[in-house]
Amino acid sequence: MKIAILSRKKSLYSTTALFEAAKARGHEVLVINPLRCYMNITSHNPTIHYKGEKLDDVDAIIPRIGPSITFFGTAVVRQFEMMGTYSLNESVAITRSRDKLRSLQLLARKGIGLPVTGFANSTKFTEDLIEMVGGAPLVVKLVQGTQGIGVVLAENRQAAQSVIEAFQGLKANILVQEYIKEAKGRDIRCFVIDGKVMAAMERRAEEGEFRSNLHRGGSARVAKITPEERSTATRAAKIMGLNVCGVDLLRTNHGPVVMEVNSSPGLEGIEKATGKNLAERIIMFMEKQARSKSTRTKGKG
Repeated sequence: MKIAILSRKKSLYSTTALFEAAKARGHEVLVINPLRCYMNITSHNPTIHYKGEKLDDVDAIIPRIGPSITFFGTAVVRQFEMMGTYSLNESVAITRSRDKLRSLQLLARKGIGLPVTGFANSTKFTEDLIEMVGGAPLVVKLVQGTQGIGVVLAENRQAAQSVIEAFQGLKANILVQEYIKEAKGRDIRCFVIDGKVMAAMERRAEEGEFRSNLHRGGSARVAKITPEERSTATRAAKIMGLNVCGVDLLRTNHGPVVMEVNSSPGLEGIEKATGKNLAERIIMFMEKQARSKSTRTKGKG
């Protein structure tokens, strides 16, 4: 099988791990920078070109689309889908999960546990917005933020009001969420492949920090998850339509709540914490699933 990994950097741990796992299983593998692709959008013979050559013989793609290039990156994935190429995660699912507000609304509609979350455009009723999520302390998040960037803990009401009004004054779309004290700066990353949790790690924030992201100095160790946490993670992945994803959970006094569903979860932290070769399991899943013209989102926006 000829597999293309859509990634801006071959040297990234996740990209390298997937490349080596695919090669070890006998596949031909390319690493393609999606920003260097250009497309011929036509009804009868859609094509993708890369470095002056037509990519018309790729059997399957693995999108590793960073948040900053979601718009163009998912356009490239859609073009491959139009050509009948199998995609590990499909374009609609990636777009759905990247929109924090949309993903939370979809999860809420299906009864998934979530932190109390508010969203507003006007600063006129900031006081009521703060009350709606349970008052301060609370967390303010940029809708477009990732890896803990654009996430602020407002420890009192005055700080909360100032942060919300400052973000809205910059015309930034934000979410206001309850601060879950009992989580104590910890969360659970569940790595889901084909509707099953293949690995789970607990991430802990460093001293004085409330964000547990490994990119922000957090640490990780293998986690033993409950049946309810396992069910929540697999249901969240299914609702998003993602074959492979990372589901971030917080443990609360009333059960697990979903913080985010990540369509391009990093492999380094969780492979090192759990000792599992998740890259190989992803390739094995693709071997079973990759079929020409098998995309469910073909023809959808």
